[in-house]
Amino acid sequence: MKKTLSYGMVGGSLTAFIGGVHRVGVDFDGRAFLKAGCFSQNEAKNKECAEFYQVDDERTYKNFHEMAEKEGSREDGIDFVTITAPNDVHYEAAKAFLENGIHVLCEKPLCFEIGQAEELKKIAEEKNLLFCVNYSYSGNAMVKEARELITSGYIGDVINVNAEYLQEYLVDDIGAGDQVMVKLSSWRKDPAVAGISNCVGDIGTHIENTVSYMTGLKLKRVAAKLDYWGQPLDLNANILVEFENGAHGVFCSSQVCVGHMNGLVVRIFGTKGAIEWIQENPNILYVTLKGQPTQIYNRGMGYVTERTAEVSRIPSGHPEGLYVAFANIYRVWISSILKLKNGEELSGYDYDFPSIDDGIEGVKFIQACVKSSKNDAVWTEV
Repeated sequence: MKKTLSYGMVGGSLTAFIGGVHRVGVDFDGRAFLKAGCFSQNEAKNKECAEFYQVDDERTYKNFHEMAEKEGSREDGIDFVTITAPNDVHYEAAKAFLENGIHVLCEKPLCFEIGQAEELKKIAEEKNLLFCVNYSYSGNAMVKEARELITSGYIGDVINVNAEYLQEYLVDDIGAGDQVMVKLSSWRKDPAVAGISNCVGDIGTHIENTVSYMTGLKLKRVAAKLDYWGQPLDLNANILVEFENGAHGVFCSSQVCVGHMNGLVVRIFGTKGAIEWIQENPNILYVTLKGQPTQIYNRGMGYVTERTAEVSRIPSGHPEGLYVAFANIYRVWISSILKLKNGEELSGYDYDFPSIDDGIEGVKFIQACVKSSKNDAVWTEV
C-alpha cells in the first residue's frame, strides 16, 4: 500500500512568496516529498532553489513541457504537480501535466478563458485525474465551521451577503508620485501576465470562492464597477451580486485602501441569524441568532462541529493561520490521491478541496465583472 507521494513544482523559486507557503503546507504532514521542479525561467534561480531543496540535477528542468513529459514517463515520476507560476503559465502547464497523467494543483485563477478551463476539466475527467485550484482560505478551520453551520440550516435561508477584501499596497499607483508602500507581485499589473483583471482576478475571486464555499450558493449575475485610475488593470472593484437562490449581496475588493493589509471579511445573513469571519483573526467565528447576543466561536473548542475539530491542528488559543490553511488543503489532496493510487474510491470529505469546478466559477466571475464594468455596470450573467 502506497503511503507517501512525490511531487514537483512549477514556479516558486526561493524569492517567490507563494511557492514557499505551498512547500510548508505540503510538509506539515510529511506524506509528500519534492522530487522535481522548474522553479524559475531564470536559470540561476532555478538551480538555486533545486539545490536548496536537494532536487536532483536530472529532475531540475528548464521548462514545464520537458518536466511534464519526462516525469510522466518515469517509473518513479511525480504523483502530482503544484503550479505556482504567474497566471499566464497556468493553462499550458496544467494541460501539459494532465496529458502526461499527473494530478494537478494550480494556483488561482485557473486560467484566462472559460473555454480553457472547461478543456482542462475534460482532460482531467477523461484521465481520471484530480485537479485542485488553490483557493486557500477554504482550508481555514473556522471557514469550515461556517460552512457546516450554514449548510445545516443553523442561520436559516441565506438572504444577504456582504463581503470585502481590502489591501493598500498599490495605493502609490494613484498618488502624487511618492512611493512608500512595499511592492508585491508587480507582474499582477501586466495584462500579458495577469490577464484581464488585477484586483478582481487576484483577491476578488477569493471573495467569490469563500462565500460559495461557506454557503453552497453559486452566483447568477453581477453588476460591477472597476476602477483603473489610468492603470492597465483594475485596482478597485465594487460589485453587486445575485445568487441562484435569489439572494443578493455586495462584494468589494481593493488594493488601494490605506490601513488594510489582507482584510478579507465575510458576513452571511440568514432568516434565523448571521455569521461573520475575519481572515486576519481566522481562529474566531462570530455567530448571532436573532433575538440573542453575538456568540464568539473559537477554533479548537469542544463545541465546534466534528469536521472543524478534525482539521484543527493545535489547541485553542494558539493561532492557526495561512500556513495551516494550506496544510489542510494539502492533507485532503494528498489523502485523496493516495486513495486513488491504492485502488480506493473517494467519497464525502475526500473532495473537500477547491476543485476545478471552483476554478471555472472563478474564471466566469472575473469575466463577468470586467464585462459588466465595461458596459456601465449593467447586470451580467456569470
